[in-house]
Amino acid sequence: MNSLAQEIQGFPAARLRKQSTRLTTVTGEKLVETRRGDHFHVTRDSERESRDACGFVQDSSLDLQVGTITPFLLLSSQDAAHDIDTLKKLKVTHVLNVAYGVENAFPDLFTYKTVTVLDLPETDITSYFPECFEFINEASQQGGVVLVHCNAGVSRSASVVIGFLMSQEKMSFDEAFSAVKTARPNIQPNPGFMNQLKKYNP
Repeated sequence: MNSLAQEIQGFPAARLRKQSTRLTTVTGEKLVETRRGDHFHVTRDSERESRDACGFVQDSSLDLQVGTITPFLLLSSQDAAHDIDTLKKLKVTHVLNVAYGVENAFPDLFTYKTVTVLDLPETDITSYFPECFEFINEASQQGGVVLVHCNAGVSRSASVVIGFLMSQEKMSFDEAFSAVKTARPNIQPNPGFMNQLKKYNP
């Protein structure tokens, strides 16, 4: 008697109807995954993206928690970056946006830098470090306060801040991760970013 797994393996892929599945990545990107025979093909769902440009996962609750990493370096989600009262209260002067599809809310009030990063394990997060660190250092030298954010303030922006502490403050990965985790407890860089940070040697 054949097992279910053997029966599935013996079923010809050609007899399967082409199936398409729409999905939204954690970055807010809309993709269409289509099965063709025994292969999968992934394309960007540009039509749906233009129709639904909310970015990240829709969530009705606001995340206004801001982690203070150093006196001039803050970490948050896009919610805090779009809340003028929060920005003014924390005396923010510069905003580093490493999200995907998130507009800068107050371009006339703050100095912005946008570095679009996809929150995927295969993304080389360290390749973005030099321009991010340059912006943070410039803000510090000008006596400013820079807020670093992505969509959720969990993976991309946290990785940039951890890398900054390792590079500029000469912390080990464990020290930098602990400092950022203490300031913003819900951080969790994706597995690819974690591996890159552990190997990062500035």
